[in-house]
Amino acid sequence: MIIDRRRLLLGSLSGAAAIATPALAAPLSRYGLDAAQFGVHAGAPDDQTAKLQRAINQAAQARAPLMLAPGRYRAGNLKLPTGAQLVGVRGATRLTLTQGPSLIAAEHADIISLTGLVFDGGGKPLPQGRGLAHLIDAQSLRISDCEVLRAGGNAIALAQCDGAVTGTTIIDAADNALFCIDSRGLILTANTIRGSGNGGIRVWQSEKRDDGSLIADNRIEDTGARSGGTGENGNAINVFHAANVIVRNNAIRKAAFTAIRGNAASNIQIIGNNCAALDEVAIYSEFGFEGAVIADNVIDGAENGISVTNFNDGGRMATVHGNLVRNLGARRPGTRPDDAGIGIGIEAETAVIGNVIEDAPTAGIRAGWGPYLRNVTVSGNVVRHAGYGIQVSVAAGAGDAAISGNLISGARLGAIVGMEWAKPMTGDLAKDGAARYPQLTIANNRTR
Repeated sequence: MIIDRRRLLLGSLSGAAAIATPALAAPLSRYGLDAAQFGVHAGAPDDQTAKLQRAINQAAQARAPLMLAPGRYRAGNLKLPTGAQLVGVRGATRLTLTQGPSLIAAEHADIISLTGLVFDGGGKPLPQGRGLAHLIDAQSLRISDCEVLRAGGNAIALAQCDGAVTGTTIIDAADNALFCIDSRGLILTANTIRGSGNGGIRVWQSEKRDDGSLIADNRIEDTGARSGGTGENGNAINVFHAANVIVRNNAIRKAAFTAIRGNAASNIQIIGNNCAALDEVAIYSEFGFEGAVIADNVIDGAENGISVTNFNDGGRMATVHGNLVRNLGARRPGTRPDDAGIGIGIEAETAVIGNVIEDAPTAGIRAGWGPYLRNVTVSGNVVRHAGYGIQVSVAAGAGDAAISGNLISGARLGAIVGMEWAKPMTGDLAKDGAARYPQLTIANNRTR
């Protein structure tokens, strides 16, 4: 038999392909592998962990989606290897926790996809910090169109991951709905979160550094603070130590503390969010941060509106512009009157421009607190129905402030008043007396 060069080459390639392609225990359709062909059956009364794990491993090895039919599957402590793709029928394919610290988990596994699945924790307590879905060091992760219900800890916990969680509904997580630590540019968009015990979305870094996550277009409601505290819990969105994070166009309603809280989070952008019924400050940028943009947000109902604070801890440099803030006042038992009812509070290297504030019983705008005031400008704002229109610190050590071109209507205690901490020290500086304070420029404000 004569074997020419072409036949030899084709034969070699065919042999190599046969070696490289894993043998399949079940036929592969154009949609993927059917889990039923591994003995995994919806509605079975027994725990299907072992069968489902075998199906997951086989499908991942073949780089094929594993298809799960509608119905309930009882399982727990499932491990996702690299390439695992689980696909269900949205709202109909339900995995219920039976055992283990998580329902589904992965570690050092990449290119994982979870689509159209319901994960039901049944309220079973999880270990501290654990997620019903728990992934560590996963690159190119995709969780989409899923539901996570009744997690007895965190619903989804991601550590050192990149990828996206989109279009997913998370209800009644005992701890946090989405807890993400040491992320690498996560995309968290178009999710619906309701009834979280301690937090909606947490994006944290274990030390101050770049994160770059995008948190956008989510709806977050009824965030509690079951573990108590003074602000570490009870926030719909909390960014901690994570720099360069964008929080955009989220709809947030009812939180035990804050709608959006940036803590030591430099270069955070908080833009275009709609926030209502918050029991503390609606939007915070606090402690050791440098750089915050807080713009075009709507706040309706909170103890205080926007706070850019903690210059004493290095918190500085912000713009606060184009926000609508209204209906403020004490909401928690025991809140001191001077700690509530403030529209916007700022301290250092900050411009407050073009905001509209209404019904702020303590002050529309508070510039500085004691000596913590440096290089701020307050201009072009509208303040209506407030205690003080604008408070500005004149305490010993307080720095420069320029207050100009604001319209202040119905400020019953004075339009612009100098303060030493919470104590008024001047008359209405919009009318007279500003010359006594060379560090202040007060001009062209209109009051009535």
